[in-house]
Amino acid sequence: MTASRLIAPCLLLLLAFLAAAPARAQNEGGTPPYEGDLMRLAEILGALHYVRPLCGAAEDSRWRDEMAALIAAEAPSDTRRGQLIAAFNLGYESYKQVYRSCTASAELASQRYLEAGAKLSRDIAARYGSN
Repeated sequence: MTASRLIAPCLLLLLAFLAAAPARAQNEGGTPPYEGDLMRLAEILGALHYVRPLCGAAEDSRWRDEMAALIAAEAPSDTRRGQLIAAFNLGYESYKQVYRSCTASAELASQRYLEAGAKLSRDIAARYGSN
């Protein structure tokens, strides 16, 4: 199974966790314990949104759509929503500044981000799914 096909089930698992998880930390005015990982995942999704189509993947809006689904499932406060969007945009803009065409380095970064995104999604759901 390719890394691109691997991340989709992992994101679905994470989305199911987020949709079912009680928002205790948010209701108490805090942030959830997986906040750092979620911000990193948002940044990875932003990078994938830029680099995958650049390298010929027929995924024009896939990663933006995955980010929208993640935000919908998380139902964050306006502040956290803005932070998640900023992390996504940082990932996108970081790669936009570096890559103007698909290179071997861009392909490698794409593969690594697909793998890292899948791992983060699995880890968040596994680590915090029972909370």
